[in-house]
Amino acid sequence: MVTNVTNFSRSGLFDWMAQRVSAVVLAAYFIFLLGYLVVHPGLNYAQWAGFFSGNLMRIFSLLALVAVSVHAWVGMWTISTDYLTPMALGKYATVVRFLFQAACGIAMFAFFVWGVQILWGI
Repeated sequence: MVTNVTNFSRSGLFDWMAQRVSAVVLAAYFIFLLGYLVVHPGLNYAQWAGFFSGNLMRIFSLLALVAVSVHAWVGMWTISTDYLTPMALGKYATVVRFLFQAACGIAMFAFFVWGVQILWGI
């Protein structure tokens, strides 16, 4: 049986909803950016930087960054609990799963902080 110790969410339904909501946010962000690129075909760096310097775009980008983090965490947690099992790894499955989840969590936190620094110029 898989324990819920390293799962940050409450239940399978919560994971499912988080995955779907984050996917919708990411799809909206991608479609918005694609639409902006289609409407502004001769975009240069100054215009692109100006576009991302507005607070609404920064907030939307931050929301997309949070959605990527949530989506990635739920996905990696699901992969680790589905495939890093005692049947596949033997008696060290719990340790391997914990190390995998810890590495994923640290990487996602680092990428999130880096993204915030890029967005807000900290």
